[in-house]
Amino acid sequence: MSKSICSTGLRWLWLAVVVIIVDLGSKFLIMGNFQLGESMPLIPYLNLFYAQNHGAAFSFLADKGGWQRWFFALIALVIVVALVVLMYRGSAKQKLNNIAFAMIIGGALGNLFDRLYHGFVVDFIDFYVGNWHFATFNLADSFICVGAAMVVLEGFLAKPSEATKSKG
Repeated sequence: MSKSICSTGLRWLWLAVVVIIVDLGSKFLIMGNFQLGESMPLIPYLNLFYAQNHGAAFSFLADKGGWQRWFFALIALVIVVALVVLMYRGSAKQKLNNIAFAMIIGGALGNLFDRLYHGFVVDFIDFYVGNWHFATFNLADSFICVGAAMVVLEGFLAKPSEATKSKG
């Protein structure tokens, strides 16, 4: 028996498209208006700062000669495929999970585009306190982190048990 796409979690993939558009649009604006290394204060504790990340989170493996570009691209593709399969197997009614998966997929594809097209990921959000600066990141990273936090949160939310359902 085949499922209707609208009855599966794939119904929520439109959100991944929105995430990709917002992410790539923000990176396009930064690349078009900033020189590499240029910084602009936004509000206290937050700057726009154009950086190129050749590695992964926190510039992990950034100095390893280029093979990491393809390694991280492969990881992104595997994660996207796994999440699309989970969305297909799940119900469209599982809103929190589907929104989280779509945010992670959109963020992963946004960074994957950077990696494949530019050879690096465009980062530009610089959070700091005093002289301490957190690793520079981008909107795709933010969507991935929020999506992952939502997956964890969903795991802690109480689900109605079968016993509770049968009593009502």
